[in-house]
Amino acid sequence: MRADDAPATVFLKDYRPPNYWATKVKLSVDLDPDATVVTSLVSYRQTPGSPSTLSLRGKELTLLSVAIDGRALSLKDLKFSPEQLELENLPESFELELITKISPRQNLALEGLYLSHDQFYTQCEPEGFRRITYYLDRPDVMAEFETTILAPKGRLPVLLSNGNLMAKGQRSDGKHYAVWHDPFPKPSYLFALVAGDLSCISDQYETLSGRKVAVHIYVEKENIGKCGFAMDAIKRAMRWDEEVYGLEYDLDLFMVVAVSDFNMGAMENKGLNIFNSKYVLASPETATDTDFENILGVVGHEYFHNWSGNRVTLRDWFQLSLKEGLTVFRDQQFSADQGSAAVKRIGDVRALREQQFSEDSGPMAHPVRPDSYIEINNFYTATIYNKGAELIRMLQSLLGAEHFTKAVQLYFKKFDGQAATIEDFLQTMEESAAIDLKSFKLWYQQAGTPLISVKSSYDPKSKKLTLSLSQASGLKDQTYRPLPIPVRTALISKAGKALQVRQGKELAHEHLLLLREEKEDFVFEGVEEDALPSVFRSFSAPVRVERSISEADLFTLLAHETDAFNKYEAAQTIAQRMLELPESTPFPKPYKVAMQRLLSDREGDPRLLAMAIQPPSLDYLMQQEPAVNLDTLFTRRKRLVEHLALELKSELYDIYHRFHDRRGLGMDRSSIGRRELKNACLYLLAQRPDDELIKLAVTQYEEAHTMTDAVASLGALAPLSSPLRESSFQHFYQRWKRDPLVIDKWFAIQASSFHPEVLAQVKKLLAHPDFDIANPNRVYSVFRQFARANPFGFHHPSGEGYALVANYALKIDPNNPQVAAGLVNALSRYTRYDESRKNHMRSQLQKIMNQKPLSRDVFEVVSKSLSV
Repeated sequence: MRADDAPATVFLKDYRPPNYWATKVKLSVDLDPDATVVTSLVSYRQTPGSPSTLSLRGKELTLLSVAIDGRALSLKDLKFSPEQLELENLPESFELELITKISPRQNLALEGLYLSHDQFYTQCEPEGFRRITYYLDRPDVMAEFETTILAPKGRLPVLLSNGNLMAKGQRSDGKHYAVWHDPFPKPSYLFALVAGDLSCISDQYETLSGRKVAVHIYVEKENIGKCGFAMDAIKRAMRWDEEVYGLEYDLDLFMVVAVSDFNMGAMENKGLNIFNSKYVLASPETATDTDFENILGVVGHEYFHNWSGNRVTLRDWFQLSLKEGLTVFRDQQFSADQGSAAVKRIGDVRALREQQFSEDSGPMAHPVRPDSYIEINNFYTATIYNKGAELIRMLQSLLGAEHFTKAVQLYFKKFDGQAATIEDFLQTMEESAAIDLKSFKLWYQQAGTPLISVKSSYDPKSKKLTLSLSQASGLKDQTYRPLPIPVRTALISKAGKALQVRQGKELAHEHLLLLREEKEDFVFEGVEEDALPSVFRSFSAPVRVERSISEADLFTLLAHETDAFNKYEAAQTIAQRMLELPESTPFPKPYKVAMQRLLSDREGDPRLLAMAIQPPSLDYLMQQEPAVNLDTLFTRRKRLVEHLALELKSELYDIYHRFHDRRGLGMDRSSIGRRELKNACLYLLAQRPDDELIKLAVTQYEEAHTMTDAVASLGALAPLSSPLRESSFQHFYQRWKRDPLVIDKWFAIQASSFHPEVLAQVKKLLAHPDFDIANPNRVYSVFRQFARANPFGFHHPSGEGYALVANYALKIDPNNPQVAAGLVNALSRYTRYDESRKNHMRSQLQKIMNQKPLSRDVFEVVSKSLSV
């Protein structure tokens, strides 16, 4: 639906059960690129006491016929449009047969049934099923599906849908068919259909109870050799979910299909997961270490949805974090158990701070459970996913790991086959663990990131240390209600000793405090000497922390912290302190000594060291200031990284050469860590480029056996004006131009570069023959990198970066509103910048608003942004 006027707002308070429930669905889909015919036979039963009317949703549908219990209705007597079908005077139960026609080729929104490389795919979450047939397209309507697919066998030999394959065969008209049955009732957003000329890699998984499950991955023929890691990840996820949560896969077949044109990362359709190809296809030559980790996490995420989302689904879309936050937490647990828990935790918090904290402070800020929305696509956000996961993590802290796991198991058992709410989940936690979580519900209802003030005082006579904590709103003019905030805390002596102290009845090194009020004091007893509080260990709550602490104490924490996250946090805080120094003030010697001490550590995890030695990102730094002075921030951060490159040059080169493996093919944890630290050193050295550094980066590129090393070397060369830069990028393109996922990296490295002429370079990329405005991955590779990872270019004083994003958002919106709204979001946080940039961004938003018609997706983002 497109509208010239303001589209309607949907409110949580207006939820009502439907007048009728769909109980069984039989679909017949006769595939044709331009005229697919869909026949749906749906059994409906009335909700007692409800009106005998039924309103079904559609989108861009052509209605061919309607029949109730076999009796054909005249279309002339019906109220319908491509978006809606209204039926009146209905019996208590009946079968409704609808025949509709759709054009997958013209469906460029990539929602519903669409074409990619002349093959058929679906994406129905959240409201794509209405592009296939008129239906009660809402998550609380759960029905048993049987799907028959018809297609020319020579062109589309593979026909897939949800559940188990019941029959297949050849028809006399030259078409073949496949009949699929899903025995588990599901909402329409979990429906899936795939038809194409695809190759398959197959394996088998044996559950702990001895059941055999066939596992199939379908990809285009040329990619069949890049599926091994994804197959291994599926089986690891299956085993983990059984061992940790006791959850066994429930069908005899689990299928994954990779598609290159996909708006999202992946989709958990029951038994038939459809993935963006970048989260399936990988080899060391074509995918980075980060790509492999992302594949592991996304494969786990979609598989875990089989229970947290599919078997137990949502009453309405306002409960979205009930499945997404819980499943993100589960995939984070899984990835942590498969690798380094500390590295994973730091990475997750970095993503939360850079994306969700920014979202929480802008015009699109919303609670984890919103009260309203205009377009549900706009609420697949970091708040729903990442902050939602942090809420689950806090519940685990409050209940304890063992009680939490039992409570989650009880939730799945209690609501199996049902559409649940946040209240259902919290009530189950309360019942299982005998804990009162009434106040915890505020975390789901209140937007913004709480600001926590930390102070401490020590009394040597009583040997008591008092930790004073207070909480306040992170949003301007918000009526703030205090939240229950778990504060994982330890004490470290000024000499660097981890202290065993008593807090309440517990004697331990680490204590879990619960801040409930606006201000509270927590007393530690038996503290023999003044100590440094180590607070929010492992980032125990999604908050901002404000505390007065001396540089000397920060250096003590950096040297002696026993919590990996807080050690990293100390390094980042010290770097922030250095950034605040006036340009005329030299950096203090203890900073160099502390960094040298870090770099000399040969026993620690090299990945943790790689994270600790790098200064905070510009994205993170911009979140720390209510009013951002970008030019000063750019200058100060550049000065700091150049200082590190100069002062630590010998140490950085030493580590680089020590950790550089010319073979470089290892995919084990140790090899990945060595590469990450080596390339972190290369990044820092590249901040003061000289002939030695350029030669080093070019040599690494030329000798690279992994994509990780190739990308890192190009990243070091990208900001430079050098013929060797140009020749390396040209060589990379020529080598990989037939691999779309690798060429996405080629676009992304250049779009995120701090090159002096980056605006001209981005325009050149957009004019490149390989830039495809209809492919989300290609659009993201340029604009997501440019607008998110390149504040230097995006926030250019001329406003040209803003205009570039706005112009392409307008070009994309008529076909793919979901992708367009993502671009526009980059312009939404304009109020935090200087007047000139603020005016540039606002004028671009106004230009978009003046465009008629706008999609609901883009309208919501722009209207909320301009209302600030």
